[in-house]
Amino acid sequence: MVSTFNRPQRLSGLLRALREQTLAGEQFEVVVVDDGSSAATAQVLAGERAAGILQLRTLRHERNRGPAAGRNSGWRVARAPLVAFIDDDCRPSGSWLAAALAAAERHPGAIVQGRTLPDPDELPAPMLISRTVRIERLSGSYETCNIVYPRELLERLGGFDEGFAPWGAGEDTELAWRALRAGARAVFAPDALVHHAVTRLGYLGTLRDAPRWGESARLFSLAPEARQILRLRLFWNTWHYLLVRSLLAMAAPAWLRRTLLGAHLRALARRAARAGAGPWAVPYLLLYDALEVAGMLRGAARHRTPLL
Repeated sequence: MVSTFNRPQRLSGLLRALREQTLAGEQFEVVVVDDGSSAATAQVLAGERAAGILQLRTLRHERNRGPAAGRNSGWRVARAPLVAFIDDDCRPSGSWLAAALAAAERHPGAIVQGRTLPDPDELPAPMLISRTVRIERLSGSYETCNIVYPRELLERLGGFDEGFAPWGAGEDTELAWRALRAGARAVFAPDALVHHAVTRLGYLGTLRDAPRWGESARLFSLAPEARQILRLRLFWNTWHYLLVRSLLAMAAPAWLRRTLLGAHLRALARRAARAGAGPWAVPYLLLYDALEVAGMLRGAARHRTPLL
C-alpha cells in the first residue's frame, strides 16, 4: 500500500511498475491513500481504475494528515494477511512482490525489509544537492519505502504513531522498534528490490531541508533502543560527530586542533568527491551539517532527549 501526496507523476510510475509485477495480479491488491492531494492525483487514480488491470482500492483524506495517518488508513482496509508498504516516489522491480512474499513465507511473522537503490533512470545526478535512499542491508531504520508487515502485527501494535511530524520524521522507524520490543523479528530480502527517486533539491532547497530531521528526536524519546542506529548513541551521523569534535577542538592545544580539524576537512573533501563535487563544496557541506545539527538540537529540546 502507498500513501501519496501531490506526486501524480511519481505515483503514475509506481502504478505502472505494479502492473508489471511477476506475481499474478489476482494474488495482490493495491491500496492507495490520497492524503489530501490536488486534483491531479485523483485523475491518475481514476485513469488507473478505468484501465482495470490492478485490483486497486483508493481512499482520500480531505486534508493532508501525514504519512503515518495515510498508511494507517491504508493497511486497515487491506484484506491480505501481509501488507507491503512502498512510497509514492519509488518504482519496484518486476519481482519485488514475489521476492518479498517468498521471504515472508520463509520467515513467518517477521518484518521483511527489501533492498532499495537510487533509481538508475535518474542517475547520474548532482548528489550534493539531491535526495534519495539507499538500503543494502537490514538498516535499523526500517524505512517504509520497501517493507512488509504481517497484518496481525500491525493490528496488535495499533499501526503507526500519528503524533510524528506531518512530513514524516521517524514514524516508520518507531513502529519497527515497537514491533521488535513486542517480540517480532526483522529479516532482509535483497531480491525484493525497489528503486527510489533521485530528487534534485538545489543548493538552497538542500539547505532548507537540512533541519527537518530534528523532529526525529521524538523517535528516540519513544524508542530508546533505536539509539543503536546513531553514532555513539547520540549523533545522527558521522558528520555531526566530526563537526562537534572540531568545535570542541578549538579549545585544545594547537597540535591537537590542527590534527582534528585537518582530519575533518579531508573527510569532507572525500565526501564532496563522492558526490561529484570539488573542494569548493567543503564549506557548503559544513554549512549543511551545521544547519542539520541545529535542527537536531531544537528537536532534542522539544522532545527532551539528547540528540546531535
